[in-house]
Amino acid sequence: MRKNSIKNIRINEEVRKQLQEIVMHELKDPRIDPMTSVTKVEVAPDLKTCRAYISVLGSQESLDSTVRGLKQAEGFIRRELAATVNLRNTPSINFIADSSIAYGVGMTHRIDEVIAEDERRRAEYASEAQTDDDESEGSAEE
Repeated sequence: MRKNSIKNIRINEEVRKQLQEIVMHELKDPRIDPMTSVTKVEVAPDLKTCRAYISVLGSQESLDSTVRGLKQAEGFIRRELAATVNLRNTPSINFIADSSIAYGVGMTHRIDEVIAEDERRRAEYASEAQTDDDESEGSAEE
């Protein structure tokens, strides 16, 4: 099976969905943040290994703690994955920290700040233009 085949893409997505369910509902480890997402999964074509990209909405410390907790619980997660996904081999899982969600949230905040600043400047400019118009009308009447 090739890496980008339709079958491999479907397997990646199914494993991602099941890992997300296991992380959200089955694990009781206090190190694992409740705002944890499995953003991407790459299963090797031979189904022996898997890279799972994990993102946490929160601090870098909570992301590191979550990845450590998931690495400790790999055996349990793998057993649960084997019970829910019917594959020839259940892959060993390598959890990798992914900061894409945090990056996206940060960019959204920056965009919102720029928009607010732009609206503030437009309102300021409009009020200055209105004041200039009022002054020029007053001098024209005299």
